[in-house]
Amino acid sequence: MSAEPLAPAGADSVPMFLRNAWYMAGLARNIGRGGMRRKILLDEPVLIGRMRDGRLFALRDICPHRGVPLSAGRVLPENTIECPYHGWRFRSDGACSLIPSTVDGQENVDPAKIRVRSYPVREQDGLIWIYFAAGGHEGKPPVGEPPRVPAPNARPRWTESQTFRCGIDHAVIGLMDPAHAPYVHGRWWWRVKPKMKEKHYAPLPNGFVMLRHAPSKPAYRLLGGSSVSTEITFELPSIRFENIRGNLFGRQIDVVGLTTCTPIDQHTTQVTQVFFWPSWLGFIRPFFDVLGPVFLGDDRRMVELQREGLKFNPPLMLIQDSDVPAMWYHRLKKAWAESVATGTPFVNPVKERVLRWRS
Repeated sequence: MSAEPLAPAGADSVPMFLRNAWYMAGLARNIGRGGMRRKILLDEPVLIGRMRDGRLFALRDICPHRGVPLSAGRVLPENTIECPYHGWRFRSDGACSLIPSTVDGQENVDPAKIRVRSYPVREQDGLIWIYFAAGGHEGKPPVGEPPRVPAPNARPRWTESQTFRCGIDHAVIGLMDPAHAPYVHGRWWWRVKPKMKEKHYAPLPNGFVMLRHAPSKPAYRLLGGSSVSTEITFELPSIRFENIRGNLFGRQIDVVGLTTCTPIDQHTTQVTQVFFWPSWLGFIRPFFDVLGPVFLGDDRRMVELQREGLKFNPPLMLIQDSDVPAMWYHRLKKAWAESVATGTPFVNPVKERVLRWRS
């Protein structure tokens, strides 16, 4: 059996947080007109809000005057953000529009030349995506757009978000691990006997896909019995889609599960699961309400347990074939970081392959 060491985050000049990438920051419905929320994302203070006219914005949550968080202020009817300390006002693009304390004859202070960093932000499929540019690229257009949910008229039907006390890499590879289910999620009422699995993988532009196949878990049969199939994708920086397709009551249905890992800081990651399905399929929601938080909580508790061992900086390893997706993740991340640093096109290192493991 071949194995390779698992390099710690930040090793080999690969940064912990990938830049020139989109990160999922929350649900659009949670921010109403005039609302604001402060978040720490990628170790940066970010103010996410919505102007009175409905426009979404994302700014660095620090007033350039005295450093007070702008999130402690308010959104004014004129569609500006007012700092609570001295009333400085900022537009959605980060430009200062007014300094109330200045008087006539003090033209040496030009508000338009004072700016708060603005982050590109998108609202699509009921989700909020924020783009974090690499240093020196803040004013450039985003490289690509955030991923679309592969379902018509996508709307979040169920969501669960939990804070994992671990770095982004352990959150990502823990959730993509295909061999942990019988041990992490096993219960007296949910026993999974390990058996041989064989899956076909192929590269994507920024990741890889487990090609469509018949799922082995009995729960999938709720969506169409033997006709059900699923396809699972992973794309940088930390985005996993599962597209479940079945046939129910003579109608083809697609249930899409999205899992995102958004770094808060070097030691904390927000893991969010969102499911999308047709409105008429709402009767499946109780199943997610009961089991969704439980299974995500299992993964959270495992990385917290893992943290107890990682305190001692032990050498870690990845093995064939069950850890190959984790190997791919690290190689993808390294290739992306090198592409950003050198300005050269990103080249996906993943090759088409069949993986076999027991779980």
